[in-house]
Amino acid sequence: MKSKFDIGLETRKAILGKDHLDKVKKNISELDKDFQKFITEYAWGDVWSDPKLSKRERSMLTLAILASQGNHEELKLHIAACKNTGTSLGDMIATMMHVAIYAGLPKANLAIKLIKEETKIWD
Repeated sequence: MKSKFDIGLETRKAILGKDHLDKVKKNISELDKDFQKFITEYAWGDVWSDPKLSKRERSMLTLAILASQGNHEELKLHIAACKNTGTSLGDMIATMMHVAIYAGLPKANLAIKLIKEETKIWD
């Protein structure tokens, strides 16, 4: 039976990509190793690996939360991850329409700007 950490690592790699995960692993230090273990087990091993919601649904929820809180760096990371979760550009814009109504137009407007910038490299 796989550990929660191993499940989380597989999910994290599938969603964020091998390159991102390699950068994270390379930069882990004694200071943040426990934190990285924690997010791999709980954010990725529990929440993102739970089959009750699809990866696409989780991506849209994550984009909405990050945009509404103004977490722009993490938002850019998850916009890029949408390519791996089946979340389309249309899904992202529909999500930002909800952000506009419930969290504010400026937050959605900036998030849409980031979506446009981050998805320019998509095939």
